[in-house]
Amino acid sequence: MIHIFTSITPASWLIEPLSHDFMRRALMVSALVGAVCGLLSCFMTLKGWALMGDAVSHAVMPGVVVAYALGLPFSIGAFVFGVGSVALIGFIKQKSRVKEDTVIGLVFTGFFALGLVLVSKIKSNIDLMHILFGSPLGTSLSDIHQTITISAIVVITLLIFRRDLMLYCFDPTHARSIGINTGLLHYLLLSMLSLAAVAGLQTVGIILVVSMLITPGATAYLLTDRFDRMNILAVTSSAISSIVGVYISYWSDIETGGSIVLVQTLIFLLAFLFAPRYGILKLQNSINP
Repeated sequence: MIHIFTSITPASWLIEPLSHDFMRRALMVSALVGAVCGLLSCFMTLKGWALMGDAVSHAVMPGVVVAYALGLPFSIGAFVFGVGSVALIGFIKQKSRVKEDTVIGLVFTGFFALGLVLVSKIKSNIDLMHILFGSPLGTSLSDIHQTITISAIVVITLLIFRRDLMLYCFDPTHARSIGINTGLLHYLLLSMLSLAAVAGLQTVGIILVVSMLITPGATAYLLTDRFDRMNILAVTSSAISSIVGVYISYWSDIETGGSIVLVQTLIFLLAFLFAPRYGILKLQNSINP
């Protein structure tokens, strides 16, 4: 392995993978999904919805299996079950005294277990590892078209409702007091979360997509106090880490989704240590001049 890397020039490291059609597709889809998830992650971070992202990403699994059994596109089944899990969480929370974080844990583990049972009982050629961990290197043209469509819907929706969503995430009480329909925004944001989880299925799978929905926003949150800059930083870091992760997986022969998430985590750790205002090294230096 060391000999392979020492014999590769920087130019060949970048150019050679592009000679393969499957790599060009993987890079395009991964960067696109990374950018969309990075944009959405800013809202998720401000809202404190890490657990909700985890719930939706796991809850789409039975939808994928049901869609296969009915001969429908995976994205339809995944979206329906993602939104359905959110509605169920809200219903149980309203009708019981159980706290929201507990309800979220109950619902997403229940849906995930249902998906595992369906995979084992429904005769199909669904690859469980593909659902759990993604497979961007096996992206087809139909997958690309689906990802582009979903990404466009999410981005356009977030841009149209950007100001209302930003106020809702920062201060929902104030948003409600000035006449904004926070209930609509709540389910709109959760619907976009479900769509982003569907898009992330192809790239990093159900288990790791939650990282793409949280890590870029958390990284950008350490680097700036302005929401516009936070969006730019999150989208940029997520897209770059997706591209770098795909390259690393190609040359190292490792799992692509895991490689992408590890690069994102490394970028977060760098921000955590060296962020100009909120990095722990900067804070320690200010405390001990």
